[in-house]
Amino acid sequence: MNKQKAIIYRMVTDKHICPFGIKAKYLLKRKGYFVEDIHLKDRQQVDEFKNKYDVKTTPQIFIDGNRIGGYDDLVKFFGLVKDKQAKSYKPVIAVFAMTFLLALAFGYFIAGNIFALLTIKVFMGLSIAFLAMLKLQNLDSFVNQFITYDLLAMRYLRYAYIYPFAEAFVGISIIAAIFSYLAALIAIIIGLIGAISVFYAVYIQKRELKCACVGGNSNVPLGFLSLTENIMMIAMGIWMIFM
Repeated sequence: MNKQKAIIYRMVTDKHICPFGIKAKYLLKRKGYFVEDIHLKDRQQVDEFKNKYDVKTTPQIFIDGNRIGGYDDLVKFFGLVKDKQAKSYKPVIAVFAMTFLLALAFGYFIAGNIFALLTIKVFMGLSIAFLAMLKLQNLDSFVNQFITYDLLAMRYLRYAYIYPFAEAFVGISIIAAIFSYLAALIAIIIGLIGAISVFYAVYIQKRELKCACVGGNSNVPLGFLSLTENIMMIAMGIWMIFM
């Protein structure tokens, strides 16, 4: 059985390799096409190609002699378009899954038992620290999303900027077992404020918002999982006081 033929024209130079050309080539092969991969090796070849086919960008994909367009057009051609605004819990699940596995590794390495009490402590500390790190990647973006629902941040903007640093301090303190009482107090305070804010916004006001728990510009919906972060903070705060 002969495969359908596809041709890709993409820019490949010593200084630039188009990522969308690579993705288009992979997608076509995954769909069973025979791919002729034509490289445009300098700016002159790129410009000549654009003028010839009256296009503004590369890569360009042709299937059976018909021009499909660029990578986005190819995705549409195969009916694989994803809603970029669709809600997703994947970022939160990824964080908790990774920190859980790391905690098991710590427990096994240090205590020789993956079910040691240490495992729970490390899991909580790493989860809080990882979530803080994601917020700190783009602090302004986090703040813009956080102040749409956090009751204290709405009134005192500075709190929104302090929050990720306070969260990071709590996470590190849990793992290192230092400044425990101070970290416990901070964890309980910001955890309570966060839990009340989320509950009020979601269950009282019935607002559909995006959670800033994994940083700004995420599509994680504000809701039950958003409460998890705050409940975790409160629980660890209480634990650090009494353990």
